[in-house]
Amino acid sequence: MNHGSLFSGIGGFDLAAQWMGWANVFHCEFNPWCRRVLHHYWPNAKAYADIKETDFTSWRGAVDVLSGGFPCQPYSTAGKRLGKEDDRHLWPEMLRAVREIAPSWVVGENVRGLVGWNGGLVFDEVQSDLEAAGYEVLPFLLPAVGVDAPHRRYRIWFVAHASGEGLPRREQHAAFEQRVNQPEPHGPVTQLHPGDWSSWPTESPVCGGDDGLPRELDGATFSSWRNESIKAYGNAVVPQVPYIIFKAIEALQGGCQENFI
Repeated sequence: MNHGSLFSGIGGFDLAAQWMGWANVFHCEFNPWCRRVLHHYWPNAKAYADIKETDFTSWRGAVDVLSGGFPCQPYSTAGKRLGKEDDRHLWPEMLRAVREIAPSWVVGENVRGLVGWNGGLVFDEVQSDLEAAGYEVLPFLLPAVGVDAPHRRYRIWFVAHASGEGLPRREQHAAFEQRVNQPEPHGPVTQLHPGDWSSWPTESPVCGGDDGLPRELDGATFSSWRNESIKAYGNAVVPQVPYIIFKAIEALQGGCQENFI
């Protein structure tokens, strides 16, 4: 399957797709330092910088799963809570990309605060926008601790599938949700990342331990690497979470109903 990511950061979605054995065909990230990390790990993927200036129509029909953690600052309780008045409200740009690419699946991510913002107006708007674009949507509220990460990090996830592709959807929502919320304590996740998370930086300095970011990137001093990595981690998804979602998507895409039991 082909995967493309928007607001890619340091590649949490892309890493999960790589674990799946999917092809990361493109990523789109505004931050120059994050783009260097993305190029380091996925040099063959097409790289885009500013989503506002990118035409994605060349990918129409060529992407199976499009992911994107559209900027959370407008809705985060740690920010100014400007919502749609914030110039970082970029959901409309992600929606445009969805319409131009027409992927089979869309996986969107945002902070928990999106659910209650303005009485849930934006939360409902994201779903209605996707439905108007021809998708059926199932939202989840999933924490990083659900994959044994040493922090809660609740995030809202929108999983959307293109209507009219012949897959039974409504009747499988409950089964899909069960699959996503089912832990895999002995699965590929724990084989690819330390199961006890002992090397994960949870106390100051957060750059301690083996955090996986490439320090050997040319021109990145330790000081800039540390500062940029802290910011990147703050915006990143925990890749084990989309990995579970991707596993459910692939099982459903392949018609493997028995995998949901």
